[in-house]
Amino acid sequence: MSTPKDLKFTETDEWIKVKGNSALIGISDFAQNQLSDIVYIEYELDADDDFEKEETVATIESVKAAADVHTPVSGTVLEINEALLDNPENLNEDPYGSWLFKITLDDPSEVDSLMDAETYDRFCEDRGH
Repeated sequence: MSTPKDLKFTETDEWIKVKGNSALIGISDFAQNQLSDIVYIEYELDADDDFEKEETVATIESVKAAADVHTPVSGTVLEINEALLDNPENLNEDPYGSWLFKITLDDPSEVDSLMDAETYDRFCEDRGH
């Protein structure tokens, strides 16, 4: 799967797609491949909750591992993707279309420190993907 050029990425394999002062957050194709078959998602935040950059906001469980999801930026939750609660496998099938959170950005400049798609692809290659 090609890495979308309009996203930014973290070293912990989350992506963010900024639209004005809001953004969508999800996990990368690399992350879903590492996890394998995703079976459960537990959100640790609700709509209107504030969070800090790199805070744990969800846990994803698969048949072989569990992984925490961290926020790439600070902000406020606008919406969680409740469809994933019933269909967590959507993260495996479409990791870039299956967002976890929609947020309002506290500081849009925090996005500038994240990796672009090309840099993230090299980062994944260095880890053997």
